[in-house]
Amino acid sequence: MSLETLDDVVLTTDLPFCRKLGAGKVRDLYELGGDLLLVATDRVSAFDVVMREGIPGKGRVLTAVSAFWFRKLADVAPNHLISTDVDAWLDVPAAHRAVLRGRTMRCRRVQPLPVEWVVRGHLAGSGWTDYQKCGVVSGVALPAGLLHASRIEPPVLTPSTKAESGHDQPISFARAADLVGRRVAETARDAALALYDRGRSFAATRGIVIADTKFEFGVDGDRVVLIDECLTPDSSRFWPADEVVPGGKPTSYDKQVLRDWLTASGWNKEPPPPALPREVVERTARTYRELAERLTGTKGA
Repeated sequence: MSLETLDDVVLTTDLPFCRKLGAGKVRDLYELGGDLLLVATDRVSAFDVVMREGIPGKGRVLTAVSAFWFRKLADVAPNHLISTDVDAWLDVPAAHRAVLRGRTMRCRRVQPLPVEWVVRGHLAGSGWTDYQKCGVVSGVALPAGLLHASRIEPPVLTPSTKAESGHDQPISFARAADLVGRRVAETARDAALALYDRGRSFAATRGIVIADTKFEFGVDGDRVVLIDECLTPDSSRFWPADEVVPGGKPTSYDKQVLRDWLTASGWNKEPPPPALPREVVERTARTYRELAERLTGTKGA
């Protein structure tokens, strides 16, 4: 994947040949021929606020990494991916293929569950903050004496709500079961833990630790199906394995560069966000690209 110039970023899409269903912080959603098109733009958010600038190549990274994992983990849990080959879709006009190529997944439409299934294998982020207060992460008690970046074994599931705006809120597994039904909740829980276990085992062979991640699921008839994105730098915390020691603060393969700059800028974390320096944008883009190349083992993945 080439590192586009700042002028090449895609911040929004307009596809008149299909029906737009909505837009998230990063993805634009369309319906085409009964299928779902997930178009990953180059938008980037931090502290739940979408920046005015995009990150060059980010949408293509997210699509490439998600598709890689969807295919690799298909035997662990069914997922909604149909294809990423835009040029094979005869119902997409040729004039619109360039903007979609490399950043679009065509997926089966399913009913999304109103829960995010967060799996934690190392202590970091909000989990570390919670643990320091009371030794508990989202209601799950952990052993005493853990440090930042300590491995959590076995990994723990800490579900959360899916907020339309603002912050997601942690909930108990019992509450998740109330929201989606016990059979579905147990299936999603088991799938999330199995996906994380397989994913982190593979990532370890590439010198990467997946500290934590979130999965989303939907229901398709009686099936619970993995949807949205999978083990991307937007949904997961990736660390270089050689930097991970209890008490350490490993480098994050994600938008941490952006978050750090925003924090240091004194911004109050309310819209509108400050303008991002070119260096911060370019460093963030390089981080996303490096992660994709290391994970997939493909230069220009």
